[in-house]
Amino acid sequence: MIHKRLSDMHYNNSIWVLLYTLMLVFISCSTSSQENQAKNTVIESTKLEANAIPKVDFSEIEKILSIKDDTLRVINFWATWCKPCVEELPILEQLSKENQDEAFSMYYISLDFPNQIETKLIPFLKENPLHGEVIVLDDPDANTWIDKVDSNWSGAIPATIINKGENHNFHEGKLNSYEDIQKLITQFSTSKS
Repeated sequence: MIHKRLSDMHYNNSIWVLLYTLMLVFISCSTSSQENQAKNTVIESTKLEANAIPKVDFSEIEKILSIKDDTLRVINFWATWCKPCVEELPILEQLSKENQDEAFSMYYISLDFPNQIETKLIPFLKENPLHGEVIVLDDPDANTWIDKVDSNWSGAIPATIINKGENHNFHEGKLNSYEDIQKLITQFSTSKS
């Protein structure tokens, strides 16, 4: 009888030890998960401070321009110091938001000066988040790459390109309304099909 009681006590203690161990593991995992979530929040909120904006030469932009698939791509050349560029951003953002469920990609190719990315571009993007990929074009040989973008481009910004498959449409200058970009897309779709 004493041996059975000792065996029962040992069994009960084993269960308590097991439950206690499981509880510690659960708390540890829960704390780790909360810590990871907090770290992810910090990473996302400081993403722009960690040089997350790619700085590329024109060969990388050329790769985007040369994609030939069924995705509608809008590629906008702009800069924070360009008033018409900044004024048309809400139009491009509206287009991006309205096409988020479609085969659609928006690229904002920043021509901001490389030495002003931290002081101008990043603060601008924190105040005005853009729904698309922001890329800094850091290629001083503009005389070579401007013609590669479009032979009709003078080099003035803003400039917008619409690509889909083999089709290409170019617009130099500010888009004044959402209807302007819609007309370009409609014209692009009907005249280039």
